[in-house]
Amino acid sequence: MLTAERHKFILEELREKGSVLNTELMRELEASESTIRRDISRLAKEGRCQRVHGGAILPESLPGDQDDAVTLRQQRHRMEKLAIAREAAGLIRDGELIYLDAGTTTELMIDFIHGKNLTFVTNAISHARRLGQRGYTCYILGGQFKSVTEAIVGEEASLSVRKYNFSRAFLGANGVDLQAGFTTPELKEAYIKQQAMAASRQVYILADASKFGRVAPISFGSFAEARVLVAGQLDDRYRSYENIWEVSE
Repeated sequence: MLTAERHKFILEELREKGSVLNTELMRELEASESTIRRDISRLAKEGRCQRVHGGAILPESLPGDQDDAVTLRQQRHRMEKLAIAREAAGLIRDGELIYLDAGTTTELMIDFIHGKNLTFVTNAISHARRLGQRGYTCYILGGQFKSVTEAIVGEEASLSVRKYNFSRAFLGANGVDLQAGFTTPELKEAYIKQQAMAASRQVYILADASKFGRVAPISFGSFAEARVLVAGQLDDRYRSYENIWEVSE
């Protein structure tokens, strides 16, 4: 593909999504990391994008309407999720059995996983597909298909996850709170998360700083039950807890 064609694709992705990741561009354009880095550097010099760690976002000077703050906040959260995903993937060791929860941050992890002889279990259709494409052995839980998130939920999925003995589990949460613990809006999803936590030697909650202080309707674990990988501007009251691991972007 010609340079101009790659640049056009990158700019179209930026306009549509507000941000792009190097790893995604490498896959979509079938280009090397160095090529994508050069493309983004060139576009950044021209003022058409802003480089960030692991990708690019629209330059802050471009937006001009009342949705600017929301758009930029979404872009920032995406980069925070990317940093968390990279850190989480680095915790995986060769030969381990890993549970990957459904969610955007756990899906971002997949591009950064490089271990050998790994086996995965997940309740996310998209995760299973991408892990298979990367050559990893992956088992998907049985149960009810939730079309909105493409996740498998329900009692059958909760029962099937119990039979495993995971080395590590990586879970998402809609809220992280000192009193309420880790929370999610869906009872069916909460059951699966609870069972995955109980079946794992090490449990990690992946949450950007915006999730802290939020409380969703259903709790699936107490605050002390897992390590929490977080990126972003974290409230000072959480910094003293040993299970909080702050990730630099």
